[in-house]
Amino acid sequence: MLHFMMNIQNQHKNGSQKLFKISLTAATGIAAFPGMAKSLNMENTNIKLGGPVFAKYSNPEEWISALHELNYKAAYCPVQPGVSSDEIKLYKNAAQKANIIVAEVGAWSNPIDPDDMKSKAAIEKCINALQLADEIGANCCVNISGSRNPEKWAGPHIDNLTAGTFDLIVETTRKIIDAVNPKNTFYALETMPWAYPDSVDSYEKLIKAIDRERFGVHLDPVNLVVSPQVYFKNGEMISEAFKKLGPFIKSCHAKDILLLEDELTPHLPEVRAGLGKLNYTVYLKELSKLNIIPLMLEHLNTKEEYILAASYIRSVAEKNNIFL
Repeated sequence: MLHFMMNIQNQHKNGSQKLFKISLTAATGIAAFPGMAKSLNMENTNIKLGGPVFAKYSNPEEWISALHELNYKAAYCPVQPGVSSDEIKLYKNAAQKANIIVAEVGAWSNPIDPDDMKSKAAIEKCINALQLADEIGANCCVNISGSRNPEKWAGPHIDNLTAGTFDLIVETTRKIIDAVNPKNTFYALETMPWAYPDSVDSYEKLIKAIDRERFGVHLDPVNLVVSPQVYFKNGEMISEAFKKLGPFIKSCHAKDILLLEDELTPHLPEVRAGLGKLNYTVYLKELSKLNIIPLMLEHLNTKEEYILAASYIRSVAEKNNIFL
């Protein structure tokens, strides 16, 4: 309780009372008392909401302060591959002291690029990112599986969803994991609409085929909404994802999706959380059943947009007795 109240005091000093409403459960520190939480029918406190920070920081203390300002309990990795072990340790210790989870280290690149030189460089980038994730204790290192598109590293291509590309992804992912042999983190692939894993079932197949203990799941359900059929039943898709992939999930993304009604053919643009139709009630309920998983906001342009997205997600959580 003392630690919890100290966090509230620190947040107050940073002016975060302007950004969010502290609910009764937060103000009374119920998260520290599972029995009390159960008596009030709270799901649990296992979701750690986070996102990028816009404040510039030059040391761990400034980084933590920026996270507290936004009431984030999870963060993207604050340093890049290549920094010294001493600096990594400083940020790792600061995060642990502040009870902040480092959710993921991004390794965004194309390890299966048809250009051999580009694919080798991408694989090396993934290895370096995975090493950083392991050293800083991030939940995962995440990348897409890649694309056979020679022009757009994350773009669609006729050869992406083929048996040969599936096998190439398995081989490449094993190579990355085996090069690092991580002990404290996992390598994960983000779900994508036109590249494996493009569905719950294809992710399940990849887990079995890659067959590495340190391969995990990064779930972004918006990226799996690829048709009106899935759009209107996305809650069912989300439930299926957690049923089949739940034990492997290490980090999740938070955004939204909208089916445009004035277009003859399906247009499914990504929008800010709260402006679309992703079933956040199902998403948060399923996520809350797992053990301490970050939910990371992404793809917005301004701090104000992130505050609005976080506010929406917190409002859905509060309605369902889930404490973020």
